[in-house]
Amino acid sequence: MAALLRKVWESVSRSSKATSESSDRRVVVQSSTGAFSHIPFDVFMHILQFLEPREVAKLSLVCKYWKFLVSDNQLWLYLLQKEQNQPGSWDSLVFAETHLQMGYPLLTFNDQMPQLSFMHIFGRRAKAPGAIIIDGGSGYCKYGWSKYDTTTGMSATFLEFGNIETPIYSRLRHFLATIYSRMHVKPSAQPIVLSVPICHYDDNESAKASRRQLKETIHSVLFDMNVPAVCAINQATLALYAAKQTSGIVVNIGFHCTSIVPILHGKVMRKVGVEVVGMGGLKLTGFLRERMQQQNMNFESLYTVRSLKENLCYVAADYEAELSKDTRASFQVASEGWFTLSRERFQTGEILFQPRMAGVTMMGLHQAVAHCMDHCQSAAITADESWFKTVVLAGGSACLPGLAERLEKELHGLVCPSVANGIRVLPPPYGEKSAWFGAKIISNLSTFPGSWCMTKKQFRPKVRRNLMVTIFN
Repeated sequence: MAALLRKVWESVSRSSKATSESSDRRVVVQSSTGAFSHIPFDVFMHILQFLEPREVAKLSLVCKYWKFLVSDNQLWLYLLQKEQNQPGSWDSLVFAETHLQMGYPLLTFNDQMPQLSFMHIFGRRAKAPGAIIIDGGSGYCKYGWSKYDTTTGMSATFLEFGNIETPIYSRLRHFLATIYSRMHVKPSAQPIVLSVPICHYDDNESAKASRRQLKETIHSVLFDMNVPAVCAINQATLALYAAKQTSGIVVNIGFHCTSIVPILHGKVMRKVGVEVVGMGGLKLTGFLRERMQQQNMNFESLYTVRSLKENLCYVAADYEAELSKDTRASFQVASEGWFTLSRERFQTGEILFQPRMAGVTMMGLHQAVAHCMDHCQSAAITADESWFKTVVLAGGSACLPGLAERLEKELHGLVCPSVANGIRVLPPPYGEKSAWFGAKIISNLSTFPGSWCMTKKQFRPKVRRNLMVTIFN
């Protein structure tokens, strides 16, 4: 094997030397691999896989035939896969380069997809600048660098900076300056991908104006801080990308409420309608706290209750059947000791489906999702109804074991048979950090920042146009 590789490099060296000695000489296009021509093609490609990517790329300089060989997509798919260390990162890479490479708006048909050269993709990804990622969240913020395996820190959301009377610009600037300071990064160093909270749900003019104002404020703050390029995208869409989907319904169980967001080809279908349920992670934690107090359990803070919720609670596939089981389990909270829960373990998650257990009158989660599916079907946006049959869960409380299976079961019993066929509910692919990882997928694209980001030069004229529209309407 070593002798074969030496022959490869000898042929590269001879070619490079000949080129330098007479640059005006015509390159002779060989139709074979010389000393390697007797080796079967698959064996030859297997030999190339032992080389480093840079070394393989240099072989394309030998002649056109070598360039043709080493440009093989299967070879570079293998080399790309070898570079990916995280579980699931390979599938995410292929999804991103296939569906997201051209930026927004996403390509919708396979015949629109460009023919990909994974050799070029490998090279561009190696040179991609990466980005600072800030996922605002609704409970707390996750931030980090896209080239790292995961987030590097957490903080309060920007809504908790300043007080309610503080202008949104000042609160955002304080918030972002704090994050950059904690990361020890200059804002001008790299682009940023920032998740935008799911808010102003309606499709009326007032809600549109509020969303536009929020985005313009985000861009203004960041460009005033000299950030080179900004990608501001909503959390539901990022969670969908993290699940390697471009269309579906995202059920985001936030801190205060749950939003059910229909998305088609990366665009939120506000005309179909975003459903909102006033039940979020804080309500679940509060319910468990009340149950623990009824059982005369002593604890010092809400953090203890949240830790127990995250480590002991689950959603029962059949609530009535679960009541007859022994479900006791214990968990040790640092500095507080051991806690044992029984029915509270599955009753906490059950209030998502039976809100009346928490003294609240509203639709259950399954009913809200079914309602959204009915609206998607009635809207008849596209002939293919499969786009809304994939449901992706997002948010910290969406990580409760059994939630995806229970929701899928309930939906099959609620919607009509034609819609029920093909429904699938996916748990959060990266837990509570799904939106952050969705942003990571975008910011590590071979074409990033490209059409995903807006620069200061692009932003100023857009603001002026929006201002003129507002004045003359």
